[in-house]
Amino acid sequence: MIEELQIRVNPRTAHTQDGIIHYLASERGMAASRIKGVRVLKRSIDARQRNVMVNLTVRVYLDEPMKNDYLVAPIGYKKVDGKRQAIVVGAGPGGLFAALRLIELGIKPIVLERGKNVKDRRVDVARISREGIVDPDSNYSFGEGGAGAYSDGKLYTRSKKRGSVQRILGILHQHGALEDILVDAHPHIGSDKLPRIIENMRNTIIDCGGEVHFQTRVDNLIIKDNEVIGASTATGETFDGQVILATGHSARDVYMMLENLKVAIEPKGIAVGVRLEHPQHLIDQIQYHSPAGRGEYLPAAEYSFVTQVDGRGVYSFCMCPGGVVVPAASAPGQLVVNGMSPSLRNTYWSNSGMVVEIHPEDLPKKYQGDGNLMMMRFQEDLEHTAFEQAGNSQVAGAQRMKDFVDGKPSKTIPPSSFPAGVQPSRLDQWLPPFIGNRLRKGFKQFDRTRHGFLTNEAIVIGVETRTSSPVRIPRDNDNLQHPVIKGLYPCGEGAGYAGGIVSSAIDGERCAECLAACFE
Repeated sequence: MIEELQIRVNPRTAHTQDGIIHYLASERGMAASRIKGVRVLKRSIDARQRNVMVNLTVRVYLDEPMKNDYLVAPIGYKKVDGKRQAIVVGAGPGGLFAALRLIELGIKPIVLERGKNVKDRRVDVARISREGIVDPDSNYSFGEGGAGAYSDGKLYTRSKKRGSVQRILGILHQHGALEDILVDAHPHIGSDKLPRIIENMRNTIIDCGGEVHFQTRVDNLIIKDNEVIGASTATGETFDGQVILATGHSARDVYMMLENLKVAIEPKGIAVGVRLEHPQHLIDQIQYHSPAGRGEYLPAAEYSFVTQVDGRGVYSFCMCPGGVVVPAASAPGQLVVNGMSPSLRNTYWSNSGMVVEIHPEDLPKKYQGDGNLMMMRFQEDLEHTAFEQAGNSQVAGAQRMKDFVDGKPSKTIPPSSFPAGVQPSRLDQWLPPFIGNRLRKGFKQFDRTRHGFLTNEAIVIGVETRTSSPVRIPRDNDNLQHPVIKGLYPCGEGAGYAGGIVSSAIDGERCAECLAACFE
């Protein structure tokens, strides 16, 4: 007999199967001798009260052995050699999941990726920190896996109405992710594990007859009678087919290409701010309400903050417990910061983007003349400013958190995870006031709900600008094609329709399904 139960236990009990079995026997009246196995189906941590608890949904096998059943059934991908083909521009989450879905639907994907494969990207990513050299086609934003490849691999999303989150997690599990991602309320893979999974996804595409071309930057769309019939690349190659455009939120040359082709685009609101880095033990103490921190059985604590300041949202973004801050510039002359975590989330630090919502009308008048690209130009200028303030280097400017709020210089900066290094800088002075002032007020509000959060043990590092695309590429709500240019499917973060690995993956699948429907 199999029973499914919802239980609420302490972290030590939840840590092992033996602990769960002991609880079921002592608290639920089940004879331990009858329990042949327990499988955790869902797991979440409730840290709202001083006594932290773990909520579990478990499948209990009574008087029969555990079955090796799937939480999500694997997908059988079929061969698409010789089938009709479609072009997928970009091998980030949106592009990879679009390609896999095209294969399911009997269409051959031709994936064109401007950067290198996920393994070779490592060298170029390391050079940013070691030598201050940014390859504009191979960095934290560009290359196989996109911006998500060297991230925390966070898989939590609120975008559940557009597609099946569990299906996306199942595909990641099928390609090598641990089963934990199907169980945890806030699943993550880790920056050390995700590259292998991305490689496996690429191999599935190729084994089924699809193509993946690296170092193949698309620099033009071939448009005939207001319909995309192909794409040409910087390498001089031409590929035929309709196009799923999944280039990611940092492909500024693509936005300029679309503008030059007179393909309608529009400016989109973004969020801009800093990376905030605390010692992880301090976040553990605050979130778990204990001077001892997380102890032996709890993971590195996360947080999420959001408030309104002077009519605009101020919030935490991409929180990385037990992580590191990384240099995320995608061209020379920029300084951009982002965050990531390894699978164990076991570094000394935690970090999070702390950002301010910005609308096009918030920008100074000098940007109004940039039209559809105004938000992008503002991003670029802020990144150039950060680079200049750092002495034209990747050694990022930083300021102690409380000094930033109080408008004081920081004479010294505590150790940081940022691999290129940090140096004292007056972020309170050179950040635009409509950003810096709101951040200061937001930090004070967050400290009221989590006393001790505002501290000089933490530092702000500038700047965080790549939270989302500064442009939206319009598309029809029903068939997801551009409303004027047929055969063009704007996709994922780069088109302004997703924010993160899972939502981008869902959007990639939807674009593939709409493209396939047009073939019928």
